[in-house]
Amino acid sequence: MREIKDTQRATVRIGYDGRVHKTFRGPDATDRYTNELRVLQYLEEKGCTFVPKLLEWDDEDLSLVTTNCGSRVEDSISKTRTAELYKELERDFGVRHGDPFARNITYDPRLGRFCIIDFEYAVILETGEGLLQPESRTDHERKR
Repeated sequence: MREIKDTQRATVRIGYDGRVHKTFRGPDATDRYTNELRVLQYLEEKGCTFVPKLLEWDDEDLSLVTTNCGSRVEDSISKTRTAELYKELERDFGVRHGDPFARNITYDPRLGRFCIIDFEYAVILETGEGLLQPESRTDHERKR
């Protein structure tokens, strides 16, 4: 497996079969794992095609296996296009990402489009379920 990310919060590796293996750790690992699992299941039910598809998960190990959504494009995507993608996710599928930056955008040549990854801080607007990062919350959300 090739290591893509190894931080205090998660380890991400891509297997030789192309599948993405993400293991949560560090602060709030269980909450972040549970939230990403819930949001990816919700987006699959809604038919969203530009996010990773869940293949496996393990509640004990706090790990997910998903499809691969291509390569990161952080250095080559405009702020305008990035904002449009997150707006599409919210408008068409009812999910606010919670960490809406270019580092969470990939390009999948098989789909011929940009995709969004890393949903550990996303919120499902229909139900209010989610885990926004404190710096991503609006003043109104902080007062609740």
